[in-house]
Order: sequence, then C-alpha cells, then structure tokens
Amino acid sequence: MNMKKNIRKIFAPISLPILCFMAAILSGAVLLHSSFSCQNSSVSFLDALFTSTSAVCVTGLTVVDTGSTYSRTGQTVILLLIQMGGLGIMSFSSLAFYLWKKKVSLTDKIAVGQSLLNNASFHLGRFLIQIATVTLFIEVSGALFLFLSDPQGFSLFSAFFHAVSAFCNAGFSLNSDNLMRWQGSWPVNLTIMFLIILGGLGFSVIIEVATFLLAKLRRKRILLQDSWHVGIVLKTSFFLIVAGAIFLYFAEFVFYKPYLPWNKAVLASLFQSVTCRTAGFNTLNIAAMTDGALLFMILLMFIGGAPGSCAGGIKVTTFHVLHSFIKAQIRSRHQTIIGKYAVDRESVNNALTLLFFSVAIIFFSVIALNFTEGGGLPHPQAHGNFLEIFFEVVSAFGTVGLSADLTPKLSSGGKIIIICLMFIGRLGPLVLLSSVQSFGTKLLFSRPEEKISIG
Repeated sequence: MNMKKNIRKIFAPISLPILCFMAAILSGAVLLHSSFSCQNSSVSFLDALFTSTSAVCVTGLTVVDTGSTYSRTGQTVILLLIQMGGLGIMSFSSLAFYLWKKKVSLTDKIAVGQSLLNNASFHLGRFLIQIATVTLFIEVSGALFLFLSDPQGFSLFSAFFHAVSAFCNAGFSLNSDNLMRWQGSWPVNLTIMFLIILGGLGFSVIIEVATFLLAKLRRKRILLQDSWHVGIVLKTSFFLIVAGAIFLYFAEFVFYKPYLPWNKAVLASLFQSVTCRTAGFNTLNIAAMTDGALLFMILLMFIGGAPGSCAGGIKVTTFHVLHSFIKAQIRSRHQTIIGKYAVDRESVNNALTLLFFSVAIIFFSVIALNFTEGGGLPHPQAHGNFLEIFFEVVSAFGTVGLSADLTPKLSSGGKIIIICLMFIGRLGPLVLLSSVQSFGTKLLFSRPEEKISIG
C-alpha cells in the first residue's frame, strides 16, 4: 500500500516538471553523444549530458565549443532542446500563473484534469498554441533582424539559432568568442537585448503589455488586468538594467581604464547588464573584467528575470518583495507594501524561504566546487580561484550561462555539481522542496509557542 502511495506521489502534478525535464535531458544527452552529432571526435557522455542539461535548462554554460565540436545535426539537436526547454518553461509557468489568478492551486487543477479547465474563458489547447505562436513570431522576427544586420556574420541558420537562444534566455552561441565580434554593432546588440528582455519578462506580461499597446494605438480605453504584477515586473526590470549598466560602465571604463571608445563602452555595459541577469551572451571578455564588475554581475545573476519567463534566479518580484519587507521592518510596519497593495503573508514567507534555500544551495555548491577544482591547494596558490568558482555557481544556479573561463576546465566532479545546479536553478528550489514535501505527512496538531532571543 505504501509502495503504491509513493509511486503516486512520484507522478504527482507537482513532480511533473521535474520528470519531464529529466526525460528531455537524458534524451538530449543520448543524441548529442551519438556520432552523427559530432564533427570530428566523439563527445563523452558526461559532456553530452552537461550540454543537454544546459540547453534544456536554457543556461548556456558549455564544456566544449558548440560551433566547432558539434555538427549541423548536433547544433540542430541543441536548438530543439533549447526551444523545448524554453517553450516548456513558458507553457507550464504561464498555465500556473493563469490558475494562480483564478485563486485555485495548480496541483488541484491538474489533479482533477480538463473538466475544471473547461470554461468559456479558457481553453488549454488554444492557450498553448497561443504561446507557441507568439514565441515563434518573436524568434523569426529576431532572426530576420540579425540576418539583415550582418548577412556575412549570420547565416540563416545561425541567425535563427541565436534568436531562439536569446529569446529562450539560453546564451548558446555558434561562435567561439560568443558575440564579441559584434561589440560595437548597435543593430545586433539591440536585437539580442530586445529578445532577451522579452524572454525574461514572461508570456503573461508580454500579452498584457501587447494588448494594452494595441488598444492605445486604436485609441481604445483599456486597463491592464494585472497592472500591479506587470508594474512590479517592468519597473524592477528597468531599474536593474539601468543600475547594472551604470555600475558596469564605472567599474570597467572609469575606475579601471577606458579600453573602449565611450560609445562602444556604453553599448557593452548596457548589453552586459541585460544579458547577465538571464541570458549568458557576452560582448566583453568576462574573465578579464574587474572584481567589482564581476561581483555586481553575480548580484544581477542571482536576482534573474520575471516569474513565468525563461529567466532563472530568485526573480524580480521576489527581489522587490524582499526589499519592501526590509523597508517595512525598518519603519516598524507590520505589512509589506508595494504600490497600492500589501503583499500577503504567504508570499512574504515564500520569498524568505526561497532566499534562504537559494543562498544555502549556492554556499554549499561553492564549497563543493572548491574541493573538486583544486581543493588541495593552499589559499596563496589558489588565489583568484574563489571568485571564478563563486561566479560559476551563481551563473549555473541562475541559469545565466556566463563564465570566467572556468567551465571548460571543470573536472568530472565539478561538471556533475554544475549539472545539478542548472537543474535546480531551472526548476527553482521551491518546486523541488514542494516535491520532496509531498512525500511527508502533515501534522494535525500544533505545539505551544515560546519566544526566543533574536540578534
């Protein structure tokens, strides 16, 4: 009887994303390990598993060069894995967001099936087709812009590959230098940034904003249905992009040295501010950047993008809730206020729980990688390695894909740690925690409470 219950819990709705992602990753690893996916020498199964995990989890960290190692077939497999991962995340997250707006838990909705979803205002098939259509339209438009911006630098396949990678916030590139050759190209940079930002906002926000803008163009009066949520996402994202660009510009080109003309420096700072929160493309040599710039990028990678998007991290809404909670505590207010509403206690608790588990996962992962990547060396000999490892861990957890040149040097143990981090970061610690909690039993009683000295 217990065995049947455990099997039922393994295939419970909350565990479905975990099982689907695992199946996609393993299938992708088998395909990328096959001889038809490689150009010259074969890729080890661990490297294939690493690449497959990075693609499905739309991260972008690579242990081998995508352009020179994999054949066109292998690159197509990676493209499909990125698209599958991005669409899967967008679809599941958007469905979860829709059900959350209806004040019904996702678990209950899926558990009872289509009958509860069968209403006049919602059709699951149409909903998923709408997501796929919008995604494909944005990606094809982005690919055309890239191809027209530089027909010699981007073939049609390369343009589409980079457009999909950008919108899905994957950061995979077919070039060994990523996008550094287009460091001063405003059309290419703006196109990639636009795709990254759209992919990092999430389907629900894109649809809400697009509907609002179309109504404005037609001179119709319409209110954003989720203006509070949309406002938080847009304002926080804009603030982080601008603040990140200003900080990176000063850290790299003012306090360090102006190694680029000011117009290229401004563009590179803006591009890196956008991409380091979620996507993993780079037009600057990350390994050669200043410590101050790398530390600030770690913060941006940790925050990530919007919920219900392809971006990772703790999400901009969580960051805003935590910021407002701290502000409320300083002002001795019992409610966490954002705009015209107070955030409910459960959301605040979830934000604090997510912060704690995220920091704990990063902390123990940094320790583990310090053991696997030269852990036997004393500090003077391993000088500088800590920041590279810290950067790598947060990049993997935030599914960003940037690296200070540590990824290709990872040991087998280090690769396994990063694979696990990308997987956890993509699903989110709370999803994994909820899945584990589903195996436990709820207590039907409460113990007496007592105060404890804090601080």
